Amino acid sequence: MSSKRFAEVIVEVKSSGVDRPFHYEVPEAMRDRVHIGTRVLVPFGPRRLEGYIVGLAEAADVTKTKAILEVLDDEPPLTPDLVELASWLSERYLCTRAASVQALLPSGMRAKASTKLQLVDEPPAVTPGSLEAELLHTLQESPNRTKEQLIAEHPRWRSILREWTAKGILKESYQVKQGAQMKTVVYLTCAVQGESFQSALAELGRAKKQKEVLAYLFDQGEPVLMKAVLSELNASTATLKPLVEKGYVQKELREVLRDPYGIEHGRLEQPLPLTPLQRSAYDQIAAAVASEKPETFLLHGVTGSGKTEVYLQAIASCVQQGRQAIMLVPEISLTPQMVERFKKRFGDAVAVMHSRLSAGEKFDEWRRIRQGDVTIVVGARSAIFAPFRSIGLMIIDEEHEASYKQDDHPKYLAREVAMYRGRQHGATVVLGSATPALETRWWAHQGQIGLLEMSDRVLGQNLPKVRVVDMRNELQEGNRSMFSSSLKQGIEKRLEKGEQIILFLNRRGFATFVLCRSCGYVARCRECEIPLTYHKARGLEQLRCHYCGYAERMPHVCPDCGGDHVRHFGTGTQRVEEELNRVFTGVNVIRMDVDTTSGKGSHADLLQRFRNREAQILLGTQMIAKGLDFPNVTLVGVISADTSLFVPDFRAAERTFQLLTQVAGRAGRHQLPGEVIVQSYNPQHYAVQFAKQQDYDRFFQHEIRVRYGVHNPPFCELTAFTSVNVNEDESLRIARKLEERLRNAFGGREDVTLLGTSPAPLSRLQGKYRFNVVLKYGRFKQVAEQIRSVYQELAQEAQKAGGYLSIDVNAQMIL
Repeated sequence: MSSKRFAEVIVEVKSSGVDRPFHYEVPEAMRDRVHIGTRVLVPFGPRRLEGYIVGLAEAADVTKTKAILEVLDDEPPLTPDLVELASWLSERYLCTRAASVQALLPSGMRAKASTKLQLVDEPPAVTPGSLEAELLHTLQESPNRTKEQLIAEHPRWRSILREWTAKGILKESYQVKQGAQMKTVVYLTCAVQGESFQSALAELGRAKKQKEVLAYLFDQGEPVLMKAVLSELNASTATLKPLVEKGYVQKELREVLRDPYGIEHGRLEQPLPLTPLQRSAYDQIAAAVASEKPETFLLHGVTGSGKTEVYLQAIASCVQQGRQAIMLVPEISLTPQMVERFKKRFGDAVAVMHSRLSAGEKFDEWRRIRQGDVTIVVGARSAIFAPFRSIGLMIIDEEHEASYKQDDHPKYLAREVAMYRGRQHGATVVLGSATPALETRWWAHQGQIGLLEMSDRVLGQNLPKVRVVDMRNELQEGNRSMFSSSLKQGIEKRLEKGEQIILFLNRRGFATFVLCRSCGYVARCRECEIPLTYHKARGLEQLRCHYCGYAERMPHVCPDCGGDHVRHFGTGTQRVEEELNRVFTGVNVIRMDVDTTSGKGSHADLLQRFRNREAQILLGTQMIAKGLDFPNVTLVGVISADTSLFVPDFRAAERTFQLLTQVAGRAGRHQLPGEVIVQSYNPQHYAVQFAKQQDYDRFFQHEIRVRYGVHNPPFCELTAFTSVNVNEDESLRIARKLEERLRNAFGGREDVTLLGTSPAPLSRLQGKYRFNVVLKYGRFKQVAEQIRSVYQELAQEAQKAGGYLSIDVNAQMIL
């Protein structure tokens, strides 16, 4: 008799109270299908939950275990290194292991277990009008309702269901429904040949359409897509049914992979010749990949220096060595352009992963990666979790971008995950940017990572000339337009010459706030208490909250004083678009912001229209500020350089410099020279001035001194706690108690600084009050255990008080 075997399972419950593996017995019949990383269905109290096996043992130090109910996959969705990565994510970012496991898999992978109920014998006697009577009526009228649905509809039915099940009145059965399914199509084949075919035609007699279908399939001689047959012959499934029943036609189900982009690559493009600086960067990356030892580089190249070609050739070298590569881009808007380049260079060896894919598309792309059908993944942040078995190279383009920080648990930073996976696989990590994050550049400065520099544009063009316009002077000269005279003239000049223009404003909507000029009333969100943004579309005037989605009509009478001096102030992309159409008659403008890119494929469609020169002006928010390459763009205009300069964030100057430098780099990338006009009310600010000079090194030297003086990253790391509750007093109480516990834990330590309780910059969101507590420290390992202990204690107390306490380790922005 064989010994029992046990599995350590992480169940899908995001609660710190059950944040550990649970032991389950592996039934004998399942042993061959159970491995590290296997997804299973297990009993957990009264529920049936999805879980992941993270360990296997021949013995378990427990007296009583339940058995695994079902194995959900033929092949484990998680590789052993991903199981290890999930454990690291949990420890590094202080989240539950269930949350870290879920982060590794596409949403379409998750299964849903439900409980079906069946009345076994005669229905029980119930009192008319009682809860039991209501439940019995529902069970008889809607027999397909699951137990979970019934309890959600009427929680008080839970005890009755439990009682009836115990008495045998109800029988429970469990069903598991996968999130995303394989897509299949039907092919048809003629199953009769020669004399049998003639006999079949004769037997069909006057069934003209059936004979037509059978003859068509016979002539084809091979399986044909059913949809094509029905369309070609104007037939229906009713016509097919008797042919299949008689055995004249055979049906065959075939799987079809959903293609998110459907790019026809044709003949693959050949690598471009490299400049000496590109060659030097490529050689060092390729040598590191070949060594199979973990190494990290910062590839610091000015805009237009040809970083993407270095990426492509380094990836080709990696793949030739039999290893896989991951390429991350920061914005969904950049993905179509990057995918096109990769598909044209590597063909079907490329998979795509990002949040705008449908669940089915994610599922198919993920399976192609897991099964080894592709060697390259291109995608946004979560593509760093691609289930490759032998990663050789991971590239994070525009590595400074804030979008590489996940805003939900686990709140991971993509470059940290890449470096950890690099150690797992002996892989090379390349962090590429024209404006690296200060931390990354500091690591390179200190020699902790390698530095590769490309200081010239690939075609030898000069960087575009940048002019900063002081909008205060424009006002003094009587120009109250949103366009300075310089920008207006620059636009007119390019329109006359048939060249293209990019205009950048990092604020969507029509106006930034609505104010009563009589009493000072400002329209605010009822749930978030922040000013509502004025939107105008198709004649409808609406105020919207960009944080919770609340909307109301634009008031024309002040709700406070009853006056009629309610006006909108400030400028958003909608208003700029309207003004462009008014000032420049007949101009075609493409606007790209959250409001115009909500539809699937909208990013790619808008950018392709601009590439096809269907519009002279591309107007947008930060999604157009980086990575885009249009040969005919010779002018970039920044409507306001100040929108990101005075947000309550110590990185404000850095982000302003990065945005201005990146958007400036969209001009003059090919033969035509480029010009950039930056409008600002604070033109002397060092971030604006260094961006004007496009001098990253001097900005870095200035900003690093500022950071050192106030002991901010990279000289420390930040962990931000946010107490959230609909009750303001409770939210504040938890935050102050957290502050007290942290002071007790770290009191007297010179390497730890506690910034006490304060209202969050966004102090009320979605009806909940928010208070922050921020901790500064040197190395996370030296404070991790104390932070974890204090956080878990207060998180449970916050939950009991009807709110929650969030934690953001290595916070990049504190709002």
